[in-house]
Amino acid sequence: VQLQASGGGLVQPGGSLRLSCAASGFTLNSYRIAWFRQAPGKEREGVSCIRCIDGSTYYADSVKGRFTISRDNAKNTVYLQLNSLKPEDTAVYYCARVPSCSRQNMAPPLPYDYWGQGTLVTVSS
Repeated sequence: VQLQASGGGLVQPGGSLRLSCAASGFTLNSYRIAWFRQAPGKEREGVSCIRCIDGSTYYADSVKGRFTISRDNAKNTVYLQLNSLKPEDTAVYYCARVPSCSRQNMAPPLPYDYWGQGTLVTVSS
């Protein structure tokens, strides 16, 4: 089982990025995939989650209306579209396979076995 996150970069405030989380070794359709982020000196926090069988989603309050999670089951990939980016969105973004998209499962301690390697998003002018 592997998850590979990509798509981070440097973007100006108000800009956009699309992150990808490519899964291998299992079929997305049967699982939930979440995005988390960790800024320097801060705890890892849940950002968004998708139940891949039906596309139902969860978003943290801090990103609602700006980020959109989606999946392409045929490509075994989950995406996170980041719009209207703010400097406080700067962090390393990770994807992970999670048991459910509940608010509880999006908060520490996050004891999940399968994580992507992280991709850095920097929002700065």
